[in-house]
Amino acid sequence: MNSIKDAKRVVVKVGTSTLAYPNGKLNIRRIEDLVKVLSDLKNQGREVVLVSSGAIGAGVGTLNLPSRPSEVRMKQAVAAIGQIELMNVYRKFFADYGHHVAQVLLTKDVVDDDHRKENAIETFKALLSLGVVPIVNENDVISYEEIEFGDNDTLSAVVASLIDAELLILLSDIDGLYDSDPHKNENAKLIQVVEEITDEIKHMATGSSTKQGTGGMTTKLKAAEIATSRGINMIIANGNNPSKTLYTIFDEKPCGTLFLGKEKLKRM
Repeated sequence: MNSIKDAKRVVVKVGTSTLAYPNGKLNIRRIEDLVKVLSDLKNQGREVVLVSSGAIGAGVGTLNLPSRPSEVRMKQAVAAIGQIELMNVYRKFFADYGHHVAQVLLTKDVVDDDHRKENAIETFKALLSLGVVPIVNENDVISYEEIEFGDNDTLSAVVASLIDAELLILLSDIDGLYDSDPHKNENAKLIQVVEEITDEIKHMATGSSTKQGTGGMTTKLKAAEIATSRGINMIIANGNNPSKTLYTIFDEKPCGTLFLGKEKLKRM
């Protein structure tokens, strides 16, 4: 892998399918495992930003709803409830390992406006300088179609670009990019390295395979295009065992699919 071991500023995105059980309840054991390894990465001297889905899923579980709501106002209400539970869990676990967290909720209109974008960048800079772990999510409580990112894969790539990260890791319920759908083709082969996102690569994308998540391989390739265009390496890997996956990545052993960043443009 290319400069993975030396990456100092890292963005890790974790999806709802990794954080929650199919019934919407939070997978506490997996979240604690994720926080433990992220804390260890910080102890190594790295700066870590976590982009976390799961607010609506956590809200669904908290309220014992039979399914994810489809009505906008209900989704926003459920997100408001779930975001509290999600952050409480993160705060507790990170505190157990000696680290502080901060909540950062974004919408697309923030990064589309130069002044507000600079404010966001300065906030991230201040939090990282304080040794805090920013936990980022889309502001589902107030977002609507015109101002939403729509998925946290895209959001994580935007955040990685804003803070000039050196590495973006998408943890999901899939092992990486395959040459065909592994759910339908048992002979599908994992692609370990993508040097350029061609039309052929895009044709390999498939939709979301889980009930809780909003993104699939298409959104992950979109994220890869954003990240790699800014010189940021990006990895798609399975998040079912966060510590095993992340340690494998930083030991520079093959894991998931690595998208190689182009020449880097520094901001921060």
